[in-house]
Parts: sequence; C-alpha cells; structure tokens
Amino acid sequence: MKKIKTDVLIIGAGPVGLFAVFELGQLGIKSCIVDCLDEIGGQCSALYPEKPIYDIPAYPVIRGDELVENLRKQIEPFKPEIFLNQRVDRISKNKDFFEILTSENINLSAKCIIIAAGNGAFGPNKPPLGGLDEYENKTLFYNVRDKSIFEKKSIAIAGGGDSAADWAIELSKKAKKVFFIHRRTNLRAAPNSVEKLYQLEKKKKIEMVIPYQLDSILGSKGKIDKIRLRKTDGNEKLIDVDYFLPFFGLSANLGPIKNWELEIEKNVLKVDKSTCETSKKGIFAIGDICSYPGKLKLILTGFAEAAVAAQNCYKNVFPEKVLHFEYSTTKGITKLT
Repeated sequence: MKKIKTDVLIIGAGPVGLFAVFELGQLGIKSCIVDCLDEIGGQCSALYPEKPIYDIPAYPVIRGDELVENLRKQIEPFKPEIFLNQRVDRISKNKDFFEILTSENINLSAKCIIIAAGNGAFGPNKPPLGGLDEYENKTLFYNVRDKSIFEKKSIAIAGGGDSAADWAIELSKKAKKVFFIHRRTNLRAAPNSVEKLYQLEKKKKIEMVIPYQLDSILGSKGKIDKIRLRKTDGNEKLIDVDYFLPFFGLSANLGPIKNWELEIEKNVLKVDKSTCETSKKGIFAIGDICSYPGKLKLILTGFAEAAVAAQNCYKNVFPEKVLHFEYSTTKGITKLT
C-alpha cells in the first residue's frame, strides 16, 4: 500500500479543484488531488473541451481545454501529486489527521480535505433508442472533442437545454447543416440562444425540427445514414445526417461521498458560506457540489470558494501561526519546496 502525507487532499481535478491547488500553494500549503477520470479538467476536459466559455474574467472567450491548460500551468510551481483513475472510498479521522483510502489502495493522510467533485461521478443521459453502441464514438457523440470533424457535414442535435443550443449555434459556423430536434416547442435554453437559433434558421444554417421525438437510427457498421423522427400524431420524418449529437444532460452520483456523514441536501453538500466548511470540521466543499443560500453555480463562484476554503484550511494546517493576508501583486508566487 502506497502511503502519502500532505497538508490538504483535494477531491476532484476540475477547474475549481485545480485552482484550489494555487490558492493553497500561495499560503505555503501542500496539496494533492484524487480524481476518478483519466485526465485533469473534469467536465471541461471530458465533455466540453471545445465549448467556448464566456464568463471567465479577462477572457472574452476561452475554450474548456484552454482554460484547463492555463490552470495546469498556474499550479506548476506547487508541484501537486495528482492521482487519476481512482476515487476516494473511505475517510476516517485520526487525531489531527484524516486517513483516506482510494480505490487503487493509496493511503493518504491530510489535515484538511477539500471536496471539489462537481456533481460527483457523471455520465451522459442517453436517448431511449436501440443499438446506440454501434454508433457511439463513431458518428454519435455525447460531447464535442474535435469540432473539425463536423466541417461541411450534416449534424442532428437533440435536446432543449443550453448545451444543445450552444453547440447548434457554434457548429453551424462549420457544418453544412444543423438539424435541431426537440420534442416540445418550448426550449429550456437561454432566451438569447433560442433567438439565435431561429435567426440561423432564417439563414438556412439550422433547421428547427420541432416538435418531434426520436424514433430510430438507420445505418450500418457505425455509420449513420438517417434518423427517423415521429410526431405525437404519428407523422414521421426522415433526415439525412452524417453525425448525431444528443444532449440530454448528465446523470450524476455522489458515490462514496454519501457515506461520509456529511450534511447533504438535494444531492449537494451544505456548507457555511463564510468558510465553505461542511458539517464536519476540517472538510470543505467548493464548486457545484456545495450549496448555501444565494449560491450561483458558476466556475467563477467556485474559484472564489477555493480562495475562501484555502484561507480557512490554513488555521488547521498551521494552528500556531497567524495568517496575514497579502495580495498576489505584493507577494508574487510562493514556490513550495
């Protein structure tokens, strides 16, 4: 069994978890990360690497993979150990330390824990169609990792939320045609995005196929030829497409976190807004996995929570020291040895 000793364990290597490494490092606190995925970046890497993000300060627009790469560079001076492809199975308190065991039999000890696990383990909600596995990762994708493959191609996008609308708008710039499929006339996407969809329909870049439900996929050997759609009145419609992108959201599971005796409400962890500490002393939660009155589920909110949690971890890591707040412009980058 491999044993690791650190100051703070961060659970989750998404953008918020990565930024927590920086905030801790600036305070002279060592940290390591455990994540169940095979790469850092969380959903930004696994599901939306090429999706443009517009609400990161100082970046009018930045792709998910670019944001993750910038965060990776930002935390380099602090040399965090990162353990991927494994989850945290058990946590127990031993005097002043937490003892942590991962699914790969790594034993960690830490004075604090920061949970930045997003919505927990996640995966796409799949459409209720038979034979999907024949086409998955060939001509059917639940995320966009390389926009270039859709250039001058016909694409069917199904869903009524922001992901479906955002990708329809984005891919219409490269695609030959985009079919936007939804079973209801009302879309859940942001009103300005819905307006853009109909503007693009007037330009014949997008065809709004509403209200239609998915019926079946026609094709062979992983290649989609057509998608059959059906209205509630029984009328059918066949559309010729090269690719199919269903965006029906994610199914999330908190997994072992549910067994750690933390206060949970509606599948998220309740925290003290002033400290980001959970119901158990020394365990903090930041990002989408935490909740408090007035919480906004935004990456920039998670970044601020990372700073708050780091400041409060300091008291546990260095109980004999007084923390004197300094701006980064004054102290520069603190390199851990």
